[in-house]
Amino acid sequence: MRSLIVSAIALSVPLLAYAADAPQFDAKRLSEHVRVLSSDAFEGRGPATPGEEKTLEYVIGQFKQAGLQPGGDLKDGKRLWTQAVPLLRAEIVGKPTLAFEVNGESEPLTQGEQIAVRAAMDGSTKVDVNNAPMVFVGYGVNAPERNWNDFAGVDLKGKIAIALVNDPDFETGKGDFGGKAMTYYGRWTYKYEEAARQGAIGLLVVHETAPASYGWATVKNSNTNTMFDVVRDDAKSVHPQIEGWIQRDTAVDLFKQAGLDFDAMKKKAQKRGFKAVTLKDATFSANYAIDSKVITSQNIAARIAGSKRPNETVIYSAHWDHLGVGQPDASGDTIYNGAVDNATGTAALIEIARAFAKAPQPERSILFLNVTAEEKGLLGSEYYAAKPLYPLATTVAVINMDALSPMGEARNFTTSGSAQSDLLDALIADGKAAGMAYVSDPRPEAGSFFRSDHFSFAKRGVPALSYGSGNDLVEGGTQAGQAAGKDYVTKRYHQPADEWEASWTFAGMVHDLPMLYKLGSDLANSDSWPQWGKDSEFRAIRDASADQRK
Repeated sequence: MRSLIVSAIALSVPLLAYAADAPQFDAKRLSEHVRVLSSDAFEGRGPATPGEEKTLEYVIGQFKQAGLQPGGDLKDGKRLWTQAVPLLRAEIVGKPTLAFEVNGESEPLTQGEQIAVRAAMDGSTKVDVNNAPMVFVGYGVNAPERNWNDFAGVDLKGKIAIALVNDPDFETGKGDFGGKAMTYYGRWTYKYEEAARQGAIGLLVVHETAPASYGWATVKNSNTNTMFDVVRDDAKSVHPQIEGWIQRDTAVDLFKQAGLDFDAMKKKAQKRGFKAVTLKDATFSANYAIDSKVITSQNIAARIAGSKRPNETVIYSAHWDHLGVGQPDASGDTIYNGAVDNATGTAALIEIARAFAKAPQPERSILFLNVTAEEKGLLGSEYYAAKPLYPLATTVAVINMDALSPMGEARNFTTSGSAQSDLLDALIADGKAAGMAYVSDPRPEAGSFFRSDHFSFAKRGVPALSYGSGNDLVEGGTQAGQAAGKDYVTKRYHQPADEWEASWTFAGMVHDLPMLYKLGSDLANSDSWPQWGKDSEFRAIRDASADQRK
């Protein structure tokens, strides 16, 4: 990660000038929001649980208190505070029976240990797979524009595919997929979708910490609890019946018993022309029931109507959900509180909304969107973007906040991914005015751009970014910032230990939020339309609706 050094003297001068143009934020108020939202009483804020009901009551109560208006679904000609989001909820009933059979010998697998199997999202109520052949499909990529097809010449019907996580370029840093930066082909969501298109009954992704960008605890906790998806007309077209992960050591041992060297096969998979390989005398069996039903969760939507151009909308967004109640950690804790992820973003959303409510009415409308089911695959934002409350063509931009640092002030900041746009340029300029340096996504190989709610809007052409706290701390520099980040990812991210701490100062958020406020305020009080960079894959999508922005 690039080190960015700004002297304390140089930092202090622009901060004083900058503060005069933006509201001040209260650390105690931010801390209290995070404390309440991540308390055990909210049970991890799982969608369609009592924790959701408490979250809605709290956040809507804060918006009302701040003086905002409801911006959600229309009912009897009036806006509600929420947008209903129908979701398919599925969970495995009891403990699943899972096993490999190699050379005639059965090897039972324990859910959450060697394997993490997700509840079926294809509409199945029962999974009963016996001795399905297994095929190693490399990175599980079919990219015609890159002349790459890991499925060439193989029939996966009735079989289980095994794929590596991330892109073929991850280890070498060069090749047909743009080097270290992850493309969408590296995301596990894509790999499941492609497996379904190829006719496989299942796909197991091999977990390795570096290319996945998180450890096995995160995989286990995220994939062995209740699953959600948007309600689809043809779920089987994007979901194979079995979707899961296996530990690297488990894969290495499986390959060895099947007469294959895992590392050698990985190297072959990194080259164009790789051919899928059937694991000799190795099969997979799975048996479990699925409790599957359609439920309704809610996005929260608060609004300030514009004074001159109310049909043009600037969106601030954050997700309110976390993982709810799940498997116990080593201490027996089963509540995944989600303090950093994403009570911090929700707290920021509430307080930015409060600041706008106190300010003069903006020329354009501003929507404060607190979405559901981000942890289940960006589902709340995906639903909004597919069925927007306010047209995407006249949505100016989306400023997303996810997992902000509740600790000390930093000299820099980042975004999830570094897709070029006028919106990002404006944020960088505002940061410079505040004495802060921008560092491009320090871990592009993690695919962060595809993992936060702004992506649901970006892929539909709306200029969007997701803000990230910096790592060059005023107290301790990059060494302290990197250590804190590593500690969070290793010990807290998607684990019960992501809990509020009284020692958190929230000084970093107090310092950064005026910059995000200014970014949105400038857009809301202008007639400009930020655009994607000239080489962006999203620009043509945005251009297609240009006539609606005249």
